[in-house]
Amino acid sequence: MFNRQSIEQTVAVLKQKFGDRLSQNDSVRSQHSHTTSRIPQQLPDAVIFAQSAEEVAEIITVCHEHKCPVIAFGVGSSLEGHVNAPYGGICIDMNGMDKILKVNQEDMDVVIQPGVTREALNDYLRDTGLFFPIDPGANASLGGMAATRASGTNAVRYGTMKDNILALQAVLPDGRLIRTGGRARKSSAGYDLTRLMIGSEGTLGVITEITLKLQGIPEMIAGGICSFPSIKAACQAVIQTIQYGIPVARIELLDELQIKASNAYSGLSLPMTPLLLLEFHGSEKSVAEQAEQFTMIAEEHTDEEFVWTTDPAERKKLWKARHDAYYATMALIPGAVGVSTDVCVPISQLADCVEETRIDLEENGLISTLIGHVGDGNFHCLPICMPDDQEAQDKITAFTKRLSERALKFGGTCTGEHGIGQGKQSYLLAELGEAVSVMESIKSTIDPKGIMNPGKIFST
Repeated sequence: MFNRQSIEQTVAVLKQKFGDRLSQNDSVRSQHSHTTSRIPQQLPDAVIFAQSAEEVAEIITVCHEHKCPVIAFGVGSSLEGHVNAPYGGICIDMNGMDKILKVNQEDMDVVIQPGVTREALNDYLRDTGLFFPIDPGANASLGGMAATRASGTNAVRYGTMKDNILALQAVLPDGRLIRTGGRARKSSAGYDLTRLMIGSEGTLGVITEITLKLQGIPEMIAGGICSFPSIKAACQAVIQTIQYGIPVARIELLDELQIKASNAYSGLSLPMTPLLLLEFHGSEKSVAEQAEQFTMIAEEHTDEEFVWTTDPAERKKLWKARHDAYYATMALIPGAVGVSTDVCVPISQLADCVEETRIDLEENGLISTLIGHVGDGNFHCLPICMPDDQEAQDKITAFTKRLSERALKFGGTCTGEHGIGQGKQSYLLAELGEAVSVMESIKSTIDPKGIMNPGKIFST
């Protein structure tokens, strides 16, 4: 598909232009292909540390001329092999493009470069009374979050990246630099290229600037926890909470094994039963009303008390189990490897889908925690085993296939927020059918040479 000599020529040309900012060091190349999954590393031929949109355009123009693969890199926190380089090529490191260009406080929006991280943006905004609400858990770059259509714990109230981006600037495969919109809150001007780029995983272009919506920092934030006798009871409480229209900001589920792991790892003493963690945003009065409404719902499904607080330090303690969940799970088997997978189903199907998944794990003897941003029907499993346990590895592979198929059976999706990348390509056709061929047509029209992050979403 790609000619090695052409790739080597590309590297030579770009080395002349960028000097020491192009690295062929093995450790640097390895750092730019790591993936937090079982997908093997596939290294690029070189990494270039870009500093401007114009430089990105220059790099891609050279790659287009020589038909050389291009992979954009943020912080490498994606989970489905998005930053791997299966055909080699050039990795563009976007971390040097980390400027917050303009905060429009009255209009509640901000213009940033793609290397700005979520935490850095909110630190910068703190004194403005505004914040950016999308929280995928990791301190990801906002360019990467846009490219993968990320969401996270706050999605139930604030939506996902696609709901919070007004416009993008991006470099197309032939080196053209385009803008997909402006700062207006709505537009009917032609095709929605902004949404086309969001979630395209770098296969259509490289994002070089983002205009984001902001939210006002809530007057009051309350956090709370409540234990339930079963996962099904917890899920039923979630369903009622959403159906009753309680504007909960976060509602997270942790299963029994996750509680056991978190107690051991984080020094907690939570009851060893499924747990819901909640967060409410609003005025002092509205937060209290939301907590009272959830208390009444919880009483229908559990004998345990719903404990909540508005004290920031206490809220942090309540959420410690969720924040440490990944590391707590991996600590269950020292030296283990894990597969973090996710699905999302309509909220009415959540309880049945989660219950079937729990039974599946038990029947197959798999060690896996189950957690979820269950307010929007999204949940994650993290099955773990030792790297040399091939039988367990095969069981995990089979389980992840059944999990995706189960989500589709319940009218859901094989990925609520991780994306397709390399890891979930086989489920995309089952989910979307003929629509995949339309995606491929768009890809081949915009990127006829196939140089933009090849091997992601589609097999070529």
